[in-house]
Amino acid sequence: MDESTRTRIESLIASSPIFVFMKGSKLMPQCGFSNNVVQILHSLGVAFETFDVLSDMEIRQGIKEFSSWPTIPQIYVQGEFMGGSDILIEMFNSGELKEKLEVALAS
Repeated sequence: MDESTRTRIESLIASSPIFVFMKGSKLMPQCGFSNNVVQILHSLGVAFETFDVLSDMEIRQGIKEFSSWPTIPQIYVQGEFMGGSDILIEMFNSGELKEKLEVALAS
């Protein structure tokens, strides 16, 4: 990945305490996995921002390299990579996600 793509990714992640790289937008997710993430975050009542990777192939490929994670969506909390849809579902079901978000958003 080139330096300008890395800088753009870092800037996007830093733009919101909770940031999601996904297919589509939070108003119109374009895949079931992205929709799962949006629904979970909405159910917890937290504010978050998204980036539609379908709109930018450099970001779509670059984020996979950036995180060393092969799939989309990707969720970042306070700049830390949390994982994808499956991990978020697991954390939500265990209650861990709510706790982690409360701590992250309080700081």
